[in-house]
Amino acid sequence: MVASVINSILGWSRPLKRFISVLADFLLLSVAVWGAFALRFETVSWMPDSKQLIVCLAAVLVTIGAFIKLGLYRAVIRYLSEHAFLAIIVGVAFSSVALIVFGFLFQALVPRSVPVIYGAFAFLLVAGTRFTVRAIVQRPREKAKNSVLIVGAGPKGLQLASALSQGVEYRPVGFVSLLSSNHRSVIGGLPVYSVEHLEKAVRELDASRALLALEDAVPVNRKQLLSSLEKLSIPVQTVPSMSELVAGQARINDIRDLEIEDLLGRDPVRPDAATVSESLYGKSVMVTGAGGSIGSELCRQIIRHKPKVLVLFEQSEFSLYSIERELRSISQVESLDVTVHAVLGSVTHRRRCEAVLKAFGVQAVYHAAAYKHVPLVEHNVIEGIQNNVFGTWHTAEAAIAAGVERFVLISTDKAVRPTNVMGATKRMAELVLQGLSQRQSQTVFSMVRFGNVLGSSGSVVPLFRDQIRDGGPVTVTHPDIIRYFMTIPEASQLVLQAGSMGQGGEVYVLDMGEPVRIADLARKMIHLMGLEEKTSESPGGDIEIVYTGLRPGEKLFEELLIGDNPQGTAHPRILMAREVSLTWDEVEEYLGRLTRASQSFDCKAALNILIEARTAYAPNGDVADLVWCKTGAAIPEHHDKDGKVLRLS
Repeated sequence: MVASVINSILGWSRPLKRFISVLADFLLLSVAVWGAFALRFETVSWMPDSKQLIVCLAAVLVTIGAFIKLGLYRAVIRYLSEHAFLAIIVGVAFSSVALIVFGFLFQALVPRSVPVIYGAFAFLLVAGTRFTVRAIVQRPREKAKNSVLIVGAGPKGLQLASALSQGVEYRPVGFVSLLSSNHRSVIGGLPVYSVEHLEKAVRELDASRALLALEDAVPVNRKQLLSSLEKLSIPVQTVPSMSELVAGQARINDIRDLEIEDLLGRDPVRPDAATVSESLYGKSVMVTGAGGSIGSELCRQIIRHKPKVLVLFEQSEFSLYSIERELRSISQVESLDVTVHAVLGSVTHRRRCEAVLKAFGVQAVYHAAAYKHVPLVEHNVIEGIQNNVFGTWHTAEAAIAAGVERFVLISTDKAVRPTNVMGATKRMAELVLQGLSQRQSQTVFSMVRFGNVLGSSGSVVPLFRDQIRDGGPVTVTHPDIIRYFMTIPEASQLVLQAGSMGQGGEVYVLDMGEPVRIADLARKMIHLMGLEEKTSESPGGDIEIVYTGLRPGEKLFEELLIGDNPQGTAHPRILMAREVSLTWDEVEEYLGRLTRASQSFDCKAALNILIEARTAYAPNGDVADLVWCKTGAAIPEHHDKDGKVLRLS
């Protein structure tokens, strides 16, 4: 009933509502001036004489005129702000002065205390009625909003609270400060709780979700904070970083799910910007696989170091178009003055690669083009070898022929004692570059290994998030499966850092701290989205975790190093390992045999060659190639140089 009446009033025309506001102010100001005289003369029966009546009416009319001039009647009451508050103060002060002036001009009896009392009454009545009406109008709307608890009581948190208050979806009900000393204080009219009282804050304020608004420059123990947030029964989300806000890429009230680095529970690895910039500034740089998850982030990082030319090499037309458009926009908005060239092509075509490198005078190559999805490569063996091994070889040979100074291979932790084809092909690619590094010294080759990249295509995080939103179940291959994790920006920064450090043939890895149990990551995401895991002990839960079994080529624990004695580098979080390598003659022989096996689509022979090539490849199953499983028996067996039949162990 009340809501319908309010909506009916709000539907009146603007001129009508302004007329009613003016009329109401005239009556309120008249009451204020009468009240001031009555209080001064200590009688409720006070009536003005003719001169006093003229003075009072003149003062009220002047005040109405001042309010009009100050724009008070243009302000929409339901969105009334501190500007209207200030306009009322100025208008009332002007009105009090006018009462004194008119009293002097008309020789009316206006005691000196009356203008002061009148000013106080006028402000209380005019401002009070407006803010009361605003509260009545906004109450139904505010109750309909989702109540949110803001974690972070700094400038970012205050800015978020202000933005949400003006919005239509969320209503801030309190702050959570990382400083215990702020507990029980009040900021912006909202109560402040310390992190230790998170659950109490949610219960007392009836918050429906928590929003992270942490200051970028303030160090935070993410792991401890996430551990506290996980215990809450409400979803936890975050707002854009300050860099995104400054760049205009997002607004403060753009609510999103927790960032990948928040889920990681550790501080991100920071590169040595000066060293990286020195290796890229003013150079001609090419990124292969520029449209992929890692390749595209590499391009975003590289372009901000202001190379002279950035060549995007990609075989997917749509991916190339997307990243080119984005990079051109970044270059224009940030005035980077970088020439961006989008080139279609495959890394398996050596002559095409060489022609592109020579045409643009490329000085540094970041080789991100690869097939990386373990089950897909397991089911498409020959294509995996062609792209990951021969693609690396052909691009590297083209780089040598074109006089490229630096060549950095993006490798993987799955290349260490691989149990799958993808890892074996990446390890073979490393051996190829190590062999080429021994054969010549003109082009510096280096390799960078990192763990699973959160947020990349095929990553578990977006998969889990979609499964949780769909109501589950969340699928995990094994309860004990463990992985190292890093974010896409971290991986890209490591690649750039290593590219600037390499001397020839090194394998760089990141000290990524403790590995993460995939099942624990799934549980963390379920809890942080405000849901409960469904188990035998808790059958009433929301989301169930289902274990599907290890996939072909998958192992429980990924390693980052083969050698046991990693060496430190100039960067505290980057390690270096000189792996067991082959001479170029040995590598060339294996590549020749792989070529022949690939040309005849002999998957078994190709995999046995990878085993022989000292990649430490130890498959945990038979050949899983989809085509081979249908037609493998019709393909002749291959033999090694001693005449022995090549077989999988």
